[in-house]
Amino acid sequence: MDLLTIGQIINTTLVFATALIFASLGGIFSEKSGVTNLGLEGFMVFGAFAAGIGAHYAQEAGMDGTTSAWMGVLLAIVLGVLVSLIHAVASITFKADQIISGIVINFLAAGSTLYLVKLLFEGSGDSPLVQGFNKFSVPFLQDIPLLGEAFFKNMYPTTYLAILFVFLTYYILFKTPFGLRLRSVGEHPSAADTVGVKVRRYRYIGVMISGALAAIGGAAITLTTTGTFSHNTVSGQGYIAIAAMIFGKWNPIGAFGAAVFFGFSQAIRNYVQLFEWSQSIPQEIIFMLPYLLTIIVLVAAVGRSSAPSALGEPYDPGKR
Repeated sequence: MDLLTIGQIINTTLVFATALIFASLGGIFSEKSGVTNLGLEGFMVFGAFAAGIGAHYAQEAGMDGTTSAWMGVLLAIVLGVLVSLIHAVASITFKADQIISGIVINFLAAGSTLYLVKLLFEGSGDSPLVQGFNKFSVPFLQDIPLLGEAFFKNMYPTTYLAILFVFLTYYILFKTPFGLRLRSVGEHPSAADTVGVKVRRYRYIGVMISGALAAIGGAAITLTTTGTFSHNTVSGQGYIAIAAMIFGKWNPIGAFGAAVFFGFSQAIRNYVQLFEWSQSIPQEIIFMLPYLLTIIVLVAAVGRSSAPSALGEPYDPGKR
């Protein structure tokens, strides 16, 4: 395997990891505040749907491909925040079971988006193709052996944005007063409330940020690799993002590494299909590789990851 091939595999790995990075970072914000979020899959589906619809109608209005793609991302963020409020109200205000609430979000996303696509586009199960984001290369840096091919040649802007958000999330959570308060309501909400931190407010914010970031992850899929939205656009990547969050021990840097690992499994899946010997292997086995690795990683992470102390526990100010 030459350097060019290795660089291309790394490049493809980062492309596949982009959506997982956004979604896992979103999960960290929610769960660091103490709210279990199994609805990442649903938020990603809503984001992918909003991006496809938003970019389509923006192009219909005469916007160029890049501008319409960013409009799709903006609409995805708005819808992601709005849907996250359903989970927040159920989990925080009404103290419903957070796991069930997240699963309901996933079912709601799967059914409602498919229905809306068929309603908007005369029975078609897919949204129209959109131009989405274009790949670009960084001058001079793209000529560096291996590194240029891997990191600076033919990359989507969303990939760089995802990497930027990893460091931004780390800084916000561990270097700012806001991050300290957010983590405190997920570890010791009673103590945080005693010193004046608004527990419910910060939990709402954490869930809303989670919805926005996961929706951007879904939008990244629609606006880069698929160019359209359908019922299988996300295909369980929200659950893989949850695994990346857990395997990364609720740390942005760790989640990034786990997301890249899962992205690599998808890149290898595509690479293997280029060889003739892979034709003798059932395609289902090749396509199940990322999900099989997810199960293995989750089993390996049991007992080794330390979740926030108050994760999944509704807060009742009257029982401090």
